Amino acid sequence: MGSIGFIGSGMMAEAIISGMLRQGWTPQEIMGSDRSEARRTYMEKAFGIRTSESNKELIENCETLVLSVKPQYFKHVVPDLQGLVHENSRILSIMAGITTRRIEEALGVKARVVRIMPNTPALIGSGMAAICAGTYAQEADLALAHRIFESVGSAIQVEENLINAVSGVSGSGPAYVYVMIQALADGGVRMGLDRKTALRLAAETVKGSAQMVLESGDHPEDLKDKVCSPGGTTIEAMFVLEKAGFRAAMMEAVQAAVEKADKL
Repeated sequence: MGSIGFIGSGMMAEAIISGMLRQGWTPQEIMGSDRSEARRTYMEKAFGIRTSESNKELIENCETLVLSVKPQYFKHVVPDLQGLVHENSRILSIMAGITTRRIEEALGVKARVVRIMPNTPALIGSGMAAICAGTYAQEADLALAHRIFESVGSAIQVEENLINAVSGVSGSGPAYVYVMIQALADGGVRMGLDRKTALRLAAETVKGSAQMVLESGDHPEDLKDKVCSPGGTTIEAMFVLEKAGFRAAMMEAVQAAVEKADKL
């Protein structure tokens, strides 16, 4: 498998490295680069990995590269990659908005590029990542990407033309859910619950409901119907949500996120 090098050692790289170590990778198999000395020192002490200020040093020592810098910094990384990557180089990118074609063209070689769209729950090992193949990516490259990102949650494979749709659902989705949890808790507080209790009830309810969808195999509509007794409290609440356009608003939010991603 060889060494895996993270160009950029920020919070998402930290989450992924932490997951990899839990799943059996050794610190000797992982390397990170970062311009911040404080960040490099932290990563070395926290995870025992090698670090370098030099991207070129990392590239020369690693078989697989993970581009984990912010997308606006990609143009600064390209000069370090050019001349050092080759047709057998494996590059995994988590840079939002940077297509595999753009990476391939910037490198000027037929490198094996895989693009991944993770989300922030990866920070606690509950992420959801979408993986798509570049022009020259091989099955082994995709398998490695799955193994890495399944160490911090779950991963699925999609066509790259759907990656912005993925971003609108799972990339931005945690923000929608946080707002829903906050609103649900606010409703409880409005009805007399203390804030701590209301927030715990709301968050655990969302967590449990999500597990029901994933583990039961039932359609969400069927699960909803099982909660809605005839003439009961839940169907009354659902009537209010329908009048307010809850479902349409959620669908429009996803559309707005996707359209913004398309423009970026």
